[in-house]
Amino acid sequence: MNSSVLLGLSGGLGLFLFGMTLMSDGIEKAAGAKLRSILEVFTKNKFMGMIVGVIFTGIIQSSSACTVMVVSFVNSGLMSLYQAAGVIFGANIGTTITSQLVSFNLSKVAPLFVLIGVIMVNFIKKETVKKIGDIVLGFGILFVGLSTMSSAMGTLKESQEVVNALAGLDNPILAVLLGTVVTSVIQSSSVTVSIILLMANQGLLELNIVLYIILGCNIGACASAMIASLSGKKDAKRAALIHLLFNIIGTVILFIMLQVASGWIIEWIQSFSGDNGRFVANAHTLIKIFQVIVLFPFSNLIVRLTYVFVPGEDKKIGYRESYTLKYIGDKVVFNPATAVVEVIKEIERMAELASENLNRAMNALITLDQEDIDEVYEVEKNINFLNHAITGYLVKINQTNLPIEDLKSIGALFHVVNDIERIGDHAENIVDNACTRREKGLNFSKDAQREMGVMLDKVNTIIRYSVEMFAEGKIEHMTAISVLEEEIDVMERNLQQAHIDRLTKNECTPDAGMLYSDVVSGLERVADHAVNIAFAINESEE
Repeated sequence: MNSSVLLGLSGGLGLFLFGMTLMSDGIEKAAGAKLRSILEVFTKNKFMGMIVGVIFTGIIQSSSACTVMVVSFVNSGLMSLYQAAGVIFGANIGTTITSQLVSFNLSKVAPLFVLIGVIMVNFIKKETVKKIGDIVLGFGILFVGLSTMSSAMGTLKESQEVVNALAGLDNPILAVLLGTVVTSVIQSSSVTVSIILLMANQGLLELNIVLYIILGCNIGACASAMIASLSGKKDAKRAALIHLLFNIIGTVILFIMLQVASGWIIEWIQSFSGDNGRFVANAHTLIKIFQVIVLFPFSNLIVRLTYVFVPGEDKKIGYRESYTLKYIGDKVVFNPATAVVEVIKEIERMAELASENLNRAMNALITLDQEDIDEVYEVEKNINFLNHAITGYLVKINQTNLPIEDLKSIGALFHVVNDIERIGDHAENIVDNACTRREKGLNFSKDAQREMGVMLDKVNTIIRYSVEMFAEGKIEHMTAISVLEEEIDVMERNLQQAHIDRLTKNECTPDAGMLYSDVVSGLERVADHAVNIAFAINESEE
């Protein structure tokens, strides 16, 4: 093999990998948020999850990206293992779309796609169009790389050493291992199968051995998800294991079948394939479909089998757990497409802490319970920790390849974290007033206590509605939030006036009146922060 052939193969492979990455990243950035929403909504049913997995992976052209996203969802508790199984099964079929595209030789029109992509990326300012340009450009570069590799492989046929070496690859087990190792290194079965397709087209590989290499590629494709799950929780590891077990079990079944009837299977696929390239693409698709048909009824058993390999449970982290991140951080699988969803879950947890602490502080104000007072101060430290940790994480992910829609919401998320932290500060101010009240021996009238209780109920409701609107997209709360905000504003003014009336009638002391006024004003400002939380994402998108 001379240096020009080696350079041609290397350059072609480099272009192919770059094109594949550019296209996949472009799709994730342009439509990642919408695709993620589809993945969240339509995976409650296992069969629907499989269909979504096929479509999702077919669009983003990467089963690795899909399975890593699923592992990330499972790790964050957004998807169960049984739901994940359906998506992972579907992803295994969806990944064969790439080899089907490659089998239709589009190399002649590839330069046109490159030109259109370059124009879209360099001369159009709209960000969404630029990302679509990345997709078109990646598609073109992918086929330019294929053309380069194909030309170089055409020359390989003239090298007797290469022909003899490839002809000597007649051991099925060795072929499976070769496919596994190469795909594990490249981390894309689509790329490996595409290379096999080109080699088969040039007559460098026998069709019989091609089938075994494809089986190995399927196992090697699990490497990305397995690596991603290493830093995750046990359920994340189990989700990656579902992918691995599916492919290992499916490979064993097909390996036995090929040992018994490879000649008949090859003849059958050839009967509707035409050339060797189409044979490889069709074989890849049929292998995956067969595996899914055979193993889908046993998907629950495969899920249960993962508990044998990964026994036990992770330590449960409650929303009140101190100085601990539950959905983001070092022990969570990072995926740009799911990063913002995980941040929102962590922010929701922070909001629960702040809301509970506000109520604890109001209780301490009336009862002067020392345990409540101490706990308010301790929880406030935890809220401050979450504020810094989430803000730092937002800064970090803002520098990654987030989907465009998620990038738009990053600024709003910073503000939401700050608003929740301010609610925590108001809780601390209220418990400061409780300490002052105890030190000075101050008392609130029954009317004052009742009024603060009524106002707190309204504030609790607006916080709950606002967090649900922010975290779960419940826009049906929008009108209720606006009405509550107005009611709380009016109530604050009325209560301040009632407080002045009591002062003039000597029904309360000036010192107690000042505390009362401060608490009522603080509750009104808490409601304002809640409104900010509710409308943060909508305003950022506008």
